[in-house]
Amino acid sequence: MSIQFGVHAGLQNTTLAELQGLWRRVEDAGYDWISIWDHFYAADASGSATCLEAVTTHAALAAATSRVRCGSLVYSVGYRHPAVLANAMATLDQLAQGRVTLGLGAGWHQTEYDAYGIPFPDAPVRLRMLDEGIQGVGGLLTEDVTDFKGEFFTLQGARCEPKPVQERLPIWVGGGGEKVTLRIVARHADGWNIPFTAPDVYAHKVEVLHAHCERAGRDPATLTKSVNVGLAFSDHDLRAQFSTMAEYVRPGVLTGSTQEIVDRIGAYRDAGATWVILAVRAPFHVDDLERFATEIFPAFA
Repeated sequence: MSIQFGVHAGLQNTTLAELQGLWRRVEDAGYDWISIWDHFYAADASGSATCLEAVTTHAALAAATSRVRCGSLVYSVGYRHPAVLANAMATLDQLAQGRVTLGLGAGWHQTEYDAYGIPFPDAPVRLRMLDEGIQGVGGLLTEDVTDFKGEFFTLQGARCEPKPVQERLPIWVGGGGEKVTLRIVARHADGWNIPFTAPDVYAHKVEVLHAHCERAGRDPATLTKSVNVGLAFSDHDLRAQFSTMAEYVRPGVLTGSTQEIVDRIGAYRDAGATWVILAVRAPFHVDDLERFATEIFPAFA
């Protein structure tokens, strides 16, 4: 099973000019994926609101690159209505000439919801919203007319035109909940992503996902499986990137010698991952990303 590599660049404590420079160097280095996140506040416990908006930055990514897939990991259905999001993604795919992948999730960073007065219900409710949201977005991106009536979202004779360039714009779901989230992936998604998970835990999640696929009558081979991991050649780099979340993400961080990193990626591949995506945030260590491409890519060519 082959592995493709990407970069997931956080939008906090940075500028569009800095990101555009990063994206171009990442694409030139040979990565096949670049994604953005969906937050209004920094994705940590700092309480900082220094963070660029996602849809606008996603468009900048599409405009600044020419080859990589332009992904999102992941838009929150808690503040992204499926019809509004579908129209944005269809237009973005026109801008990217068929390179957009849409990631959806149930949301987790309550600080930003509370600050803006956006309801943040408990997890079961948010997951029901995700289940409805992916069906609504999927219908709008593929069908001429979409009718959907759910607990949270209603679409009546709804259209989304023009359609994406891609015949089927891939929709990934982010999260690792074994009872509900992975069931949603098996039933409705084209791909799946989970962040900062050790290879053995990832392997277990894949087994659960495959069981859901079997119950849904789905061939697991039709699902793209990805993992977000950190890259830190030193403990100092880890703490500089992830601050208060350093210990939380440590199980899913690539570190050590070239061979140690190759072996760990091999463990993710053996567990079923077809994408390994390096999750980075400012201060960006672009030289490390280029070193990774030079030293690690050949082992998986």
